[in-house]
Amino acid sequence: ERLFRCPNCGKGFNCNCTLIRHQRIHTGGRPHECGECQKSFREKATLIQHQNIPTGERLYKCGDCGKGFRQRAHLIVHQKTHTDERPYECSQCGKGFRTSTDLLVH
Repeated sequence: ERLFRCPNCGKGFNCNCTLIRHQRIHTGGRPHECGECQKSFREKATLIQHQNIPTGERLYKCGDCGKGFRQRAHLIVHQKTHTDERPYECSQCGKGFRTSTDLLVH
């Protein structure tokens, strides 16, 4: 049984701490900051992953333009810039966005 419900989307969680971490998706909260580059992250695990990649190393390359990324997820988001795909639509105005984050910021 899922006792903790997100007031924004209704998704249920077994643990309140998981709900709090999930709610950062809606608020844009990024409490974990890299001491070297000041980039911030929603999840501590993502910060640790970021810190373990040597500075300047780009493991993932875009096949369309050759741009390099340190994280596969960033490459996937970038690749959408080469298409007109905008799967995230605002329910109020109908405008489409490439990422759920862009929709949330809108």
